[in-house]
Amino acid sequence: MPNAPLNQTALDQLFLAAHTHNAWIDRPVSEELLHQLYDTLRMAPTSANSSPARIVFIKSKGAKEMLLPALMEGNRAKVMAAPVTAIIGHDLNFHEQLGKLFPNAPDAPNWFSDPQVAQTTAFRNGTLQGAYLIIAARALGLDCGPMSGFDNTKVDELFFTGTNVKSNFICSLGYGDPKGVYPRNPRLSFEEACRIE
Repeated sequence: MPNAPLNQTALDQLFLAAHTHNAWIDRPVSEELLHQLYDTLRMAPTSANSSPARIVFIKSKGAKEMLLPALMEGNRAKVMAAPVTAIIGHDLNFHEQLGKLFPNAPDAPNWFSDPQVAQTTAFRNGTLQGAYLIIAARALGLDCGPMSGFDNTKVDELFFTGTNVKSNFICSLGYGDPKGVYPRNPRLSFEEACRIE
């Protein structure tokens, strides 16, 4: 039986009325909610169930201060004020987990033996999982402030040393202060962005 469409309230919360947040109210985000967030987003699809996203939730003052020098000046205050900032990365060696994650194809790890194929797959699917994080966070009542203004190399050195994980983008999470939201900017119309063939 087909799924029923979400109601307008749900669509507004996930997409139509949701904004990127730049300011935050002083309300903590619990570790339990972060577990629930990951347990929600991990169920969304990736190629061969590859699940390459690796996420560091920056919550403590010490971790925020460690992240600070890697951020562009305009993002520093936002990150310090946010209850949590997630670093969304992707594991270039994700295929080592495919025996567990995709057991119906025992040769699946070999599909990604070419480093370029592995890198492309990890980046694409890790990015997808980062988008799922935003949607799942909004579904769980959180606001999001995704951003890309940071030094990836420095972030990788600080938080992913000794791993094959590379950072993609960061996303602050919490309960947004409406005073920090910009007016809604225009979007491209269907005719400008799409075609049907």
